[in-house]
Parts: sequence; structure tokens; C-alpha cells
Amino acid sequence: MFKIPVTYMSHLFHIHHTPTSHPDVILIGAGIMSATLGVLLKELEPSLKIEIYERLEVIAGESSDAWNNAGTGHSAFCELNYTPENPDGSINISKAIKIAEQFEVSKQFWSYLIEKKFIQDPHTFITPVPHMSFVWGEHNVRYLHKRYGALSENPLFSEMIYTEDRHLLEKWIPLMMEKRAVNEPVALTRMDLGTDVNFGELTRSLFKHLLTLPDVKLHLHHEVSFLEKRKDGHWEMEAKDLTAHEKKTVEAKFIFIGAGGGSLPLLEKAEIPEGDGFGGFPVSGQWLICQNEEVIKQHATKVYGLAEVGAPPMSVPHLDTRIINGKRALLFGPFAGFSTRFLKHGSLLDLPASLQLDNLVPIMSAGIHNIPLTKYLIDQVRQTPEERLAALQKFVPTARLEDWKLEDAGQRVQIIKKDHDAGGVLEFGTEIVSAADGSIAALLGASPGASVSASVMLDVLKKCFGERMKTPQWQEKLKQIIPSFGQSLNSSEALCESIREKTSGLLKLNDPVELLD
Repeated sequence: MFKIPVTYMSHLFHIHHTPTSHPDVILIGAGIMSATLGVLLKELEPSLKIEIYERLEVIAGESSDAWNNAGTGHSAFCELNYTPENPDGSINISKAIKIAEQFEVSKQFWSYLIEKKFIQDPHTFITPVPHMSFVWGEHNVRYLHKRYGALSENPLFSEMIYTEDRHLLEKWIPLMMEKRAVNEPVALTRMDLGTDVNFGELTRSLFKHLLTLPDVKLHLHHEVSFLEKRKDGHWEMEAKDLTAHEKKTVEAKFIFIGAGGGSLPLLEKAEIPEGDGFGGFPVSGQWLICQNEEVIKQHATKVYGLAEVGAPPMSVPHLDTRIINGKRALLFGPFAGFSTRFLKHGSLLDLPASLQLDNLVPIMSAGIHNIPLTKYLIDQVRQTPEERLAALQKFVPTARLEDWKLEDAGQRVQIIKKDHDAGGVLEFGTEIVSAADGSIAALLGASPGASVSASVMLDVLKKCFGERMKTPQWQEKLKQIIPSFGQSLNSSEALCESIREKTSGLLKLNDPVELLD
């Protein structure tokens, strides 16, 4: 299909300048993905020259920030949207198994960082917090019991506990059980191996380590305005220094676009064939944040429920204990919304500017097939404080409006891509889009995102550094960083137990914390 390039005008008027630097690798975006890839690459190939470019003046200012949705540690222990019920009544656990194993890879990577003293104290970013799923109503109780039966047979979930015992529930989730109807059927699953992860703090720690290494440079407050592949196979990138109002040109062999919601516009600037047809559907979010310390003290877990009919997967309601800057916080939500911004600090023109001839059909088709989602988002935007309180009271019957404050969360840009049958489909998850020669890669999508960053970045290495991944040097190093590399945790109980024992020790996940038993 004929395509009008996004950078058509810039091609006409762009003047090629002699590059001011020639790094081997450029990372766009100073979030958890770029930080993870940067550390992995420097461990595998210490001689690499790496430069990082970030539009904001701070590290981890968008989706990686603890207040912007990414602070939970998605391990599929409690997220019910990862285990849908099939038409025949059985439970599909394939996505839950994949995400649980990916999270174990992340824990191995973080353990390596602690073991090597790249990060001194794991409690600055990870804390043991039980993960629970809670449902009410006979139909939902039957679903949760079937889910428990399917998951608990797998080594990754063998420690899961299921109960309908109200006395036990009153001990574990007292805030949620107080004044709950005694005749209401309820059930809960619990995984004590759950964690809370502050990805903002982790990202900052990773960059702090990276910047101690030779040939690593970080450029904050720089906006990428131009990307073009040269005839020699290298990439030329132009970035504007938003502080000095100057432009610089950089040349690199490999570029990774890990800019969260900003990745799609940059992928379009690159104009690789593999990026044709991709679009984005931005979804904003809001949290109710508890302001009453006495209420916060009564809840010390992450509890997920079932999403309302028509709700997108990332809007699964949960009452979420988080540790942010060493202090406990309690959030409920998220409440979905709609904005044409692709980033929390983005432009209202982000969505219209992303429209191209090659992605118009997929975007329009996805819109037609997701009318219930559009209606749901409109209803969410129009919610009154009293309606949000009513949603919270399904979890916390005693909740009072004056104890909770509404705050904006981060932006998520869900993937829209071509589909042979439907024209276009809306997908929830993450996807790597890379050039055939591996010279550039972009990460699109959202949840589980940060939680599976190590696993996703290993996939980037496989796609873009395939030949070096096969070398004995890289293979040996990868097995040091990720001891289970090349093996399956979900099919080996002994391996799963030994890996978890090591990571729990290094990450101090067995240490006592001041949370409810």
C-alpha cells in the first residue's frame, strides 16, 4: 500500500550534519526497559559505547514511575485477567504460566545485580507483599476454585492457598471483610511469594550503576526528532537539546526504542517495513489513593478482583499495598479514561499525528470491533466521585469518600495491528517490532510491561544480536546472569524451587517486614 512517510517533510528539508558522536548503541527512553537492556549489554560486551536519550529532565518519569501504574510486580499470582474461562468452562492458564516464568527471570536478573553489588539493598525497590485474588458471588467463587485447581498443579503456583473460610479472611484482609454481608459467598487465593516492586527506584538504581561504567552517556531533556537508516546500514538520529535549544546528530549501529507510549511515533519515524500497519490506542488511568493512615494500616496485601463486563484487561480492580520511598501506600483502581496523549507528559496531538495510510484501516477496524470498550471508557470518564466510591465499597464496605483522593496515573498505549480477517485488532500486552537486519527495535504495548522487563530484553537480544547470542562467551555470561537461561521453570519443580530459594535469599524476600501476617 502507498504510504505517506511521517518524516516526509523532514526528509525534504533535513540537512545532514556530521554526527557529533558514534556510539555502538542508542537507547531512546530512560525507563526500566532501556535501563535493563543497557546493563545486559554492558555485562555481555563491556566495550560497547552506549548513549541514552530521554525527553524528560528526570529518569523514570513516565510509566516506570511508582505512581504511574508500574509499581506492583505482575507475576500472574493474582491477576485474574491472565486466566480467562474457556467456553467449555475450563480455565486457560497459558498466559499466567508465561508471565509467572518471565517474572522469575526478572528476579534472577535483579538478584545478579545484588550479588555483584551493582545495587546495595534490594529493599530499596522490592518488598515481600502477599498476592491475593478475592471474589464474591456463587458463580465467581466456582471460577476461582477452578482457577486454583488448574494453577496449583504447576510448579510455579504450587504454593497457592485457596480458602472460603471467613475467619481466615477476616485475619488476612480485615479491611475488606469488615461489615461485609455474612450470607455473601466469598473466596480467596493467596501466594506469599508475591512482591511489590518500585520500578522507578529500580530504574534509577540501574542508571546509577550504568553511569559508573566507561563509554556510557545519558542525555536528559533531549527529544528525538529524526531517524534515518544510512546506506552503510548504520542509523542517523537527530535529537534536540530542549534546555540549550540545540540539535545534535548521532550515528549508531543499533537503536532501541523503549519510550513507553512514545515508542510508536518513533517507530513510524524509522519507517521500517516491519512497522507498517501498527497503530496505538491510548488509555489513561486514575487511582483512588488512601489519605487515612489508620485505614492504610489495616491492609497489607495486593488483592485483585474480577473486571466488570466490557472493561479492558488493565482495568482489573485491585486494592493495592505499595511501598514508595520507604512508606506504605494504599491505592484502589485503576479507573480507566481516554486521552489522545501517548504519554502522561505528551501532546494532545499524539494520536492524530500517528495516523497514516498504512494504519488507518487497522485502527478503524479495531474501533468498530471494540465499541463496548469505547462505551466503557466514556462511562468511566463520566463517573462521579460517588460512583467511584461505590466501586471501592465493593472491596472495602466501610470506605468513606473523605479518606480517598483521586490522582492521575500513567498513560498506556495499547497495540493495534493488521489482521487478515478482521482488518485490525486491539491487543493487550507487549510486542517487540524489529528490523529484519536487527539494527533497530521498538517495544510497544503495556501490561505486564516492567515486571517482565528482563525477559523481554532477552528477546530483544535474540532478535537483534542473534549471532553474538550463540557465542560461548555470551551463553556463559547469560547463564551467570539468569541461572535458568535456556531451561523451563514451569516444567521442573526442583529447578523452580532452587531458583526461588536463591533469589529469595539475595533479594531478602524472606526477611520479616512490618506488614500483616
